[in-house]
Amino acid sequence: MLFQRVKPLDQILATAEQRGLKRQLGALQLVLLGVGAIIGTGIFVLTSVAANKAGPGMMYSFVIAAIVCALTALVYAEIASMVPVAGSAYTYSYAVLGEIVAWMVGWALILEYAVAAGAVSVGWSGYANGFLREIGMGLPVALTAGPWDTVKLADGSVVNGSFNLIAFVVALVVTSLLVLGTSKSAWVNAFLVAIKITALSVFVVLAIGSVNTANFEPMLPNGWGSPLSSSGLGVLGAAASIFFAYVGFDAVSTAAEETKNPNRNIPIGLIGSLAVCTVFYLLVAYAAVGAVGAQPGGELSMSKEPLAYVLRTIGYPRIGNWVAAAAILALPSVIIMMMYGQTRILFTMSRDGLMPKLFSEVHPKFHTPHVVTMITGVAVSLFAAMFPVSMLADITNSGTLFAFFMVALGVMLLRKREPTRVRPFRTPFIAFVGPAAMAGCLLLFWSLDTFTKSAFLGWAIVGLIVYFAFSRSRSALANGNK
Repeated sequence: MLFQRVKPLDQILATAEQRGLKRQLGALQLVLLGVGAIIGTGIFVLTSVAANKAGPGMMYSFVIAAIVCALTALVYAEIASMVPVAGSAYTYSYAVLGEIVAWMVGWALILEYAVAAGAVSVGWSGYANGFLREIGMGLPVALTAGPWDTVKLADGSVVNGSFNLIAFVVALVVTSLLVLGTSKSAWVNAFLVAIKITALSVFVVLAIGSVNTANFEPMLPNGWGSPLSSSGLGVLGAAASIFFAYVGFDAVSTAAEETKNPNRNIPIGLIGSLAVCTVFYLLVAYAAVGAVGAQPGGELSMSKEPLAYVLRTIGYPRIGNWVAAAAILALPSVIIMMMYGQTRILFTMSRDGLMPKLFSEVHPKFHTPHVVTMITGVAVSLFAAMFPVSMLADITNSGTLFAFFMVALGVMLLRKREPTRVRPFRTPFIAFVGPAAMAGCLLLFWSLDTFTKSAFLGWAIVGLIVYFAFSRSRSALANGNK
């Protein structure tokens, strides 16, 4: 009985048509949304976290994370083109693996999107606070980081913060923008993506000229690491953290219900955005490591604005400030997409009866799920105000890797169960790509530190309690009600 509640694909598509969202996004907008969701805190901020875990070996970490994401993107493209509705991995799991698995995936996606939005807000505040200090308008130290985060002072001492004010405010501003409408936020996002691409291009051109091969030695100060280790160090540990840099490509699939010609445009958005970002990431990582070094405990690994730090160090302080300014302008686009994805998943779960009905109310003027957007925005603001970016990013990764694993499993099962169903995009070599994607997700999940894995387990237990206490009896499929 527990796994018998499966929502057929045809029923999911019919529900979306009856109570769906307005289709208004094209292929180019989807690629830009994907790039906007991917390029952000991962490369602008977590470069320092990766340096502290793996040193110059973080170059390998970027490659490992990219391979896992590429395999997953190929799988995602197949199911997203078949089921072009809001809900992402949650919806796909509902159709193939059943309600309880779908619930757990949706519950895990809260870690991916809401917590990720908080992480990006914190990363954004690092650049914003650094820029304000450079122009002599810095906030009090207590207001630049949360109580579980630390700040390095000018004298070299390290203190804890109290409340990350800037991170809190930016999350609320993004919430207001999302309430106003999808097309408005998408075009704002396109402008911000252009700023990010320009800033990263300038960084690569300037920093790559200062590359010194000596800065790559030792290449692996903490070794390769192990998925059985509790420390989260080494190349694998850094890959598990830097995986956050690629999180967001799947946010394209959450826009499926608002996409024109989704069967064609969703695969383009998924694969195109990931390809663009991977090239930039490898160039930026190589330039940063080669220009200033990246040994654990070094200056780069301690910086909250690593790309600006690199440029200032190699003699471009003014351009470093401009790159920081670009990050300040552009990182909110990632917050937009993370919160966008979260609200659409909760919207779909509410439509299925697993979340309160209030979550699926659509604003009569803006045509957006305004109630769930505001609730999500408040939660994200509080995450951002209290916790450090490294903790939020790793917790985000735990939920994301679980969801990606289940999508890969679901696509392979659907190939067996419904081999004749129309697939506008077919994952090539599924017998290899599917298991490889699942194995990659498991490898990175177990390479996270013990605290993160324990936090995920605790979150999963809470999710099961909520499902059996509230959601199961209220499901649209309960008692045969479809």
